[in-house]
Parts: sequence; C-alpha cells; structure tokens
Amino acid sequence: QVQLVESGGGLVQAGGSLSLSCAASGRTFERYTMGWFRQAPGKEREFVASVRSSTGGTTYADSVKGRFTISRDNAKSTAYLQMNSLRPEDTAVYYCATTPRVTFATTQDAYLYWGQGAQVTVSA
Repeated sequence: QVQLVESGGGLVQAGGSLSLSCAASGRTFERYTMGWFRQAPGKEREFVASVRSSTGGTTYADSVKGRFTISRDNAKSTAYLQMNSLRPEDTAVYYCATTPRVTFATTQDAYLYWGQGAQVTVSA
C-alpha cells in the first residue's frame, strides 16, 4: 500500500506561480510512475503531467506544456509540480497519483494510488 500526501497550492493571481509536492510512503518509490491530475468544478478529472521511474521521462497535457514542470526526488520519495504563468482556467483541485510500473498512460485507470487533493485557485 502506498500513501500520498500533497502539499502546496493556494491562491495566486493570473501570471503567477505555485508549486505542489507529493510525498509518498513505501520503499520502492523509485520504481513508480508519478502523475498529476486536476479536477475543476463541474468538470471531469483530467491528466496534467507524469514522470516515469525508469528514465525520468515526462509527459504533459497540451494545456500545460511549457508552463508546468513535473519532477521527482527519489531520495525524498517526493514528486513536484512547478506551475508558472498560471491562468484562471488552471483553477482546480490537483491530485497526485502513482502506479508501480512504467506507464505513458494519461488516464485515471492507469494509476493505483491517489492523494487527497490540493486546491489551486488562480484569480483573473
């Protein structure tokens, strides 16, 4: 069993930056693919970014490409999401997720474990 605890987020004006962290329990964090999803009010949860365990390769949703950066620190069992040039449409609850395999998938069903979510609000 893996537990994920998110931190960060908050309120920022459009054009600003925020960062999220996701601390994972478990002794084999380095083998897990880490992902971030988000869910805006009244909308379905959508993929944001992922970082794979084997190569550190990353995948981004087109909507955040060039603005968001996902990274990981295996020594700290923590994944990060740096969000720059934020827009009001980035407002959502952001969820950290993980799965114990290498995956390029961008769908929720590819991930086994989920965090509790962190609110990100971007004002116009």
